[in-house]
Amino acid sequence: MTYSCGRIFLLVFLSLLYLAEANIRHYKFNVLMKNMTKLCSTKPIVTINGKFPGPTLYAREDDNVIVNLTNNVSYNVTIHWHGVKQLRTGWSDGPAYITQCPVQPGGTFIYNFTLTGQRGTLLWHAHISWLRATVHGAIVILPKRGVPYPFPRPHTQKIIVFGEWWKSDVENVIKQSTQSGLPPNLSDAHTINGLTGPLAGCNNSHGYTLHVETGKNYLLRIINAAVNDELFFKIAQHKLTVVEADASYTKPFTTETLFLGPGQTANAILTANHPKGNFLMTISPFMDTVVPVDNATATAFLRYKNITTKSLIMSKTPPINATSIAQNFSDALRSLNSRDYPTNVPLKIDHSLFFAIGVGVNPCSTCINGTKTIADINNVTFVMPTTALLQAHYFNKSQGVFTDDFPGRPLTPFDYTGGNSSTPLSNLQTKNGTQVYRLEFNATVQIIIQGTSVIAPESHPTHLHGSNFFVVGKGLGNFDPLMDPKKFNLVDPVERNTVSVPTAGWTAIRFIADNPGVWFFHCHLEVHTSWGLKMAFLVEDGKGSNEKLPPPPSDLPKC
Repeated sequence: MTYSCGRIFLLVFLSLLYLAEANIRHYKFNVLMKNMTKLCSTKPIVTINGKFPGPTLYAREDDNVIVNLTNNVSYNVTIHWHGVKQLRTGWSDGPAYITQCPVQPGGTFIYNFTLTGQRGTLLWHAHISWLRATVHGAIVILPKRGVPYPFPRPHTQKIIVFGEWWKSDVENVIKQSTQSGLPPNLSDAHTINGLTGPLAGCNNSHGYTLHVETGKNYLLRIINAAVNDELFFKIAQHKLTVVEADASYTKPFTTETLFLGPGQTANAILTANHPKGNFLMTISPFMDTVVPVDNATATAFLRYKNITTKSLIMSKTPPINATSIAQNFSDALRSLNSRDYPTNVPLKIDHSLFFAIGVGVNPCSTCINGTKTIADINNVTFVMPTTALLQAHYFNKSQGVFTDDFPGRPLTPFDYTGGNSSTPLSNLQTKNGTQVYRLEFNATVQIIIQGTSVIAPESHPTHLHGSNFFVVGKGLGNFDPLMDPKKFNLVDPVERNTVSVPTAGWTAIRFIADNPGVWFFHCHLEVHTSWGLKMAFLVEDGKGSNEKLPPPPSDLPKC
């Protein structure tokens, strides 16, 4: 009896100690229109608190984050906390019509979630239409108080956010594309922390400046918040040591060039090892196929303290089709896999899935050519519902909203990347549907994400909500189910929430479905998401009380 009382007292004490360590972080997000001038022209944009990029959200691992959002614009709005695992807080994940109905003009919603088992850099962004072009910002997750980084502590930290900028209204860009059936107009520039740097036709455009002191180390928290472009990042005559990707620590490695797809993040240590100087920083696009892309390079500047000279030390950007640089960077990423941060890769697989992803063409009587470009997974173009999937699932009202028969592999296999004329590619039409794939709680899942060459091959940065995954393998061409698994890395694969599937190639990922709810899986190129390259996993409740999805909050928006 004495032992039981003592044990109860200890548990209560530890619980109180935990609560004392874990803070509640409160933020107010006011959705506002704001006039912004870039590329020598001014336009109103949707912002959070009037800022572009938006405010940075700071917290520590295990902190509870509460964000009170008020929508003061004429658009429907949601916010997605990209990469936050949202353990049993799926109501706060944010993708419109997947986990919530959007917050309508004049409406409010409180996002409430805990940053469980994560530390590093993530991002938040709007998750409806193309509003994330201007509605995005950084999430900085510091380690628990008293817990050191697994790398030398930097002198200070800097946030660097990549973006894209259109001179025209971004919502009109996607609206015109939808009506015409043609691809949307490309962006006019890229941005670094909201600034383009000087560009042809507008030489007075300002660029971001990173101020440094000789001999100091800087932790750069780097975020690609672009809408449609995978990007290279370089600083002239400086190398960067990567120590984290997508809020998961990695084995450190040093590189001259970083490669990030939309939605991906990285922490890298910059050593200011020059005595003086001004050095050029650049982001430039990657595209190793025939698909057009915004080829504008955004520039910024690394400036050493007490330098008066205006001379600038330049760097050469990678070729736009530098596949080897992109692949070498991805290949170098490895999980830390230490005693404190183990890499628990699922070895036994319950669901082995094969997702062929790409684009196609569907009939469209109102479009210019009588057709529209679409995208698909396993020949299914996802149709957005008008009721949030999570809500329909929780209240057992899925009928007429979605079905749970999403195919685990293509119903008609073909030569995915070879363009073999004997394969059934003469029919580029896809099936339209709102389908999910059902997973039992704690199921282990492997997905082979296979790119295709239908119309044109392309790299696809693919994002999973609600879980991280391990990237256990990748390659070019068609996945070989006999030979390729023998080369899987099951020891220290990188842990991510977004992975770039190589052009005309494949990527293998594994994860554990230990988070009940409905979780979006989609290409993070917004153009492909708009075209239907998306689906959702429905993860069932477990048996324990802490394995079930709780009821929705009382202020959950209605459709």
